[in-house]
Amino acid sequence: MPADSLTRWMRRLALAGVLLAFLVVVLGAYVRLTAAGLGCPDWPGCYGHLTPHGALEEAAHGALAAAPPDAGKAWREMIHRYAAGTLALLIAAIAALAVAGRRRRPASLSLPLTLLAVVLVQALLGMLTVTWQLKPLVVTLHLLLGMTTLGMLWWLALSLPMSSWGVASLGGAGRSLRGGAAYIASARHLALLGLTALALQIALGGWTSSNYAAIACPDFPTCQGSWWPHADFRDAFVLWHAANVDYEGGLLGTPARVAIHLAHRLGGLLAAAALTLAALYTLRQRGLSHARLRAWAVLGALALQLLIGVSMVLRGFPLWLATAHTAGAALLLLAVLALVRISSAR
Repeated sequence: MPADSLTRWMRRLALAGVLLAFLVVVLGAYVRLTAAGLGCPDWPGCYGHLTPHGALEEAAHGALAAAPPDAGKAWREMIHRYAAGTLALLIAAIAALAVAGRRRRPASLSLPLTLLAVVLVQALLGMLTVTWQLKPLVVTLHLLLGMTTLGMLWWLALSLPMSSWGVASLGGAGRSLRGGAAYIASARHLALLGLTALALQIALGGWTSSNYAAIACPDFPTCQGSWWPHADFRDAFVLWHAANVDYEGGLLGTPARVAIHLAHRLGGLLAAAALTLAALYTLRQRGLSHARLRAWAVLGALALQLLIGVSMVLRGFPLWLATAHTAGAALLLLAVLALVRISSAR
């Protein structure tokens, strides 16, 4: 396959993977929020069947040894698995193309292979999420690796040669001005700082969700009518609890859940400050003019995510807004990675 054709196909698959990974992340949030994570208590099938239909038929005839499945929860869980399985196949195809064209080097071979390894570990975590009955540490890691998969696919798409991404022209524009290289280095450091803060905030969000701590603070900007309510930070972040326990609904007491929720809010403030600083710095530097659109994208995605988060609390945590909160985090991650990529251009 010619080098141009190989690059074009890898880019198409990477962009398709971004869309599919985004869908998988949002579906995962929807499954978790509708308490469907144990809709099929085995893996990879559902009560030993490829689809919930077989399990439901078996239950209808009284031949199912386990408790009869909830049809809605079972289908939601399996649709999420089907989408994740399709994504794994797509990533395997990207890795195969990268290996086949390794001599032409359309992209670093390490990135597609690492991506394939990540999605295999993600599949393992998906199995453990079910078999270990929604253990918070596993659920949080499952979310983080889902976001990592999304981010790596986006980074691959941005890294493949394509002049319309504007990477090469940015580097030239930045170095054409006095101090341009220094501006690019500073922008890169600030963008990476923002990305780190966002990653920590996503982890806190996963920990909040997996411990059912979102509703611990039903008001905003206060929490339970207080600026600093009674909170148990010691028990809030114990990563490992008893084995063979069903964690659906959560096990922590209210003070521990309040502590988790407060940590998530404070993390949101820190992440918002870091990302705003990175975006505003980029907008103010003439040598980074080609990055301005991406800086505005970061600010727009950040504003949207903050709006969703506040509205979710004020409106009593409706399902659609809670799901949109995860989607907003994914969009913000894509915007920040785009800013990191363009500020890292040489």
